[in-house]
Amino acid sequence: MKEKIEEDKKKMSGFINEFKTFIARGNVLDLAVGVIVGGAFTKIVTSLVNDILTPLIGIILGGHDLSRLSIKIGDANIAYGSFIQNIIDFLIVAFCIFVLIKFVNRFFVKKKEEEHQEEVVEVPKSEDVLLLEEIRDLLKKQKKSSKQ
Repeated sequence: MKEKIEEDKKKMSGFINEFKTFIARGNVLDLAVGVIVGGAFTKIVTSLVNDILTPLIGIILGGHDLSRLSIKIGDANIAYGSFIQNIIDFLIVAFCIFVLIKFVNRFFVKKKEEEHQEEVVEVPKSEDVLLLEEIRDLLKKQKKSSKQ
């Protein structure tokens, strides 16, 4: 019975250590920040769609409020205006994310590539290394010509 308890404690300790390692990784923290910022960003985009774009589109379409557009079939009320508004909301969020990713890639990825290219600088070979390579190549040629 004691052995079982000790074994369970070890498993739990290992689980807790694994969880600590998981939480301490940068990816989890980045994801948490992304979710929080994404939630705030969604509120901004939803307000843009609901308070600015949808009324403008409604004016263009003859003064209709898109969110109130619906059709009644029997007892069912199909609110297609709300659906259209959600599509507009999605397209704006997708476009903003696209622009943000383009900006990040252009600014940060190119900068990292340039840093990486600067880091990969060929060191000139010493005369000894050049001589050894020449000898190696001559031996390869000699070996090929002896096989034929």
